[in-house]
Amino acid sequence: MSVYITGDLHGDFSRFHTDEFKKTSPSIRKGDYLIITGDFSVIVDRRPSFRELVKKFQASSLPFTILFIDGNHENHDRLAALPVSEWNGGLVHRITPSIIHLMRGQIYTIEGKKYFTFGGARSHDLPEGPLYRDDPQFEEKREDFERRGVFYRIAYEDWWPTEMPTDEEYAEGLRNLEKHGGAVDYIITHCCASSVQEKIYRGHSDPDELTEYLEGIRSTVSFSHWYFGHYHSDSEVSESETLVHRRIISLYS
Repeated sequence: MSVYITGDLHGDFSRFHTDEFKKTSPSIRKGDYLIITGDFSVIVDRRPSFRELVKKFQASSLPFTILFIDGNHENHDRLAALPVSEWNGGLVHRITPSIIHLMRGQIYTIEGKKYFTFGGARSHDLPEGPLYRDDPQFEEKREDFERRGVFYRIAYEDWWPTEMPTDEEYAEGLRNLEKHGGAVDYIITHCCASSVQEKIYRGHSDPDELTEYLEGIRSTVSFSHWYFGHYHSDSEVSESETLVHRRIISLYS
């Protein structure tokens, strides 16, 4: 069994049907795992329906199991409504037998390696915030945004406040790390620690409560490698931290 990792999909499975995929990942086979570092985005209302995308995935005959953490482009209400079960030592949402959501603050053991996962991120593509349909000025604001070319999303349709973790999720992560002696093999997140984000944006970034939480983990938890997505680039940020987008990386065989 092998484990691979790649970045944000945004509901697009075409990456797995390209010559590049066949060339760079010929060894992915049945029983292997492919981890998605957030923004799987198969359950967002404005995209094709969840059932259609699941059928598309199943019909594609891809042999591996997808494990994904949530990003800031998911329907978090739908995810939260799914039954919770235990898998490899942590809590999950099972979308199908071959698509599993790895929940925030959990630690899973896969082939003897420990993985700490923490999804979520603050959307950085909303310069003037989300729109709310119950706002009496909703149409006026939307027309203004469209006239000025301002990107927007609509609350509870393609943006959810729970893109950011709850206090309980933060606490759950710390509890689980403590149970494991503050040491894991891999950390998988959507966004990253504040200091790492500063490197990516070359000093022009604003930390938030999640990047600061991850900064605390970065400075106190022992780990071999940290993989994250969100920033739509492929880069080795440090010897032990990798920003992944379209690359498909083999962790070990």
